[in-house]
Amino acid sequence: MSEPAASPSGKAPKRIDFYFDLSSPYSYLAATQLPPLAARNNAIVQWKPIVLAAVFKNTGNVMPAACAPKATYMLADLGRWAAHYGVPFRFNTRFPINTIRAMRMIIAAGMERGSEYGHAELGQALFHATWAEDRDITDDAELRRIAQVLGLPGDALLAACDTQPVKDRLRAFGDEALARGVFGAPSLFVGDELFWGNDRLDFVEAALRRA
Repeated sequence: MSEPAASPSGKAPKRIDFYFDLSSPYSYLAATQLPPLAARNNAIVQWKPIVLAAVFKNTGNVMPAACAPKATYMLADLGRWAAHYGVPFRFNTRFPINTIRAMRMIIAAGMERGSEYGHAELGQALFHATWAEDRDITDDAELRRIAQVLGLPGDALLAACDTQPVKDRLRAFGDEALARGVFGAPSLFVGDELFWGNDRLDFVEAALRRA
């Protein structure tokens, strides 16, 4: 996501740190709303993929679907939120999904264009493929196709997923998230203020307006 121009007051864009895992359907829902939210508030979104399983392990948290009644509720809740936002949603039939390679690809695509953050457009495309189209983002052929539709070098990005700098950056985002108090996804920061969950975007926007 390119940085917006300075506001009429000359102020630099505000920033939202977006910690997510592609395996998180609530992160997908949040991601669908971030572009207009950021545009309304002269903000940029810094995409920071994290391995949610590692966050759960380090914080003693568990995925909602581990509780059967909560999993049943979650399916209905996800559908309600998707309808509320007016976005497509299909629960992925491969859940739980190992998304580490796909998230490394987001990082590799960001690094390829000189950014220290993940590639927002690729992140959005991978979220859509996973949670709107029930596609298999653990498959390299699928990842290649998704990247190439965006005009990105799919083969080169897949190769980069196996390089140490890309692996290290994904790990660093996870360590950074834990150090900042993240315990689940999506987690968003405006400055040092943490907001957890797709249902906290109104608070994110209020914090941007105060910033």
